[in-house]
Amino acid sequence: MIEAGRSLDPGREVLVESVTFRGHPLVRSLHPTTIEVTTEEFLTEKGDCIVGVGAAKGCAGLDERIKEILRRRESMVTLRLVVGALSFAVTASGDPRLQLSHEHDMVIRRSDFISDRTLAIRADAAAKDIPRKMVNLLRNPKTVGRLEIKVA
Repeated sequence: MIEAGRSLDPGREVLVESVTFRGHPLVRSLHPTTIEVTTEEFLTEKGDCIVGVGAAKGCAGLDERIKEILRRRESMVTLRLVVGALSFAVTASGDPRLQLSHEHDMVIRRSDFISDRTLAIRADAAAKDIPRKMVNLLRNPKTVGRLEIKVA
């Protein structure tokens, strides 16, 4: 579902897309530079950046209007993880080099590294920064979370 609105900057459109996902017993959320959600159902202990599995879509499934804004040099991205009554916000940037073509994964990166899995770069937080109370909830496979992607 896409929500549209206007930012305080006249002429700058704001769009929000939400992607649901589920928890998994192996969610560790320890990675220092990335956060990831995936459509895959499995997770290993090496996937310490993954905070959710069974996501409704990967980068490729995002609305084309969202992708267009993400690929603008000046795009601002606010990502919000919502789990029950808890939420955690990350601010990042888009980039003209973003491919947004991976069918399964969405990766938010602190760095400028771009791959087909990259959703946003220059993030101000990573998996290790997510509150442990939220991480504990995400260790339950019955937990449903939501990644809200707000672009302007």
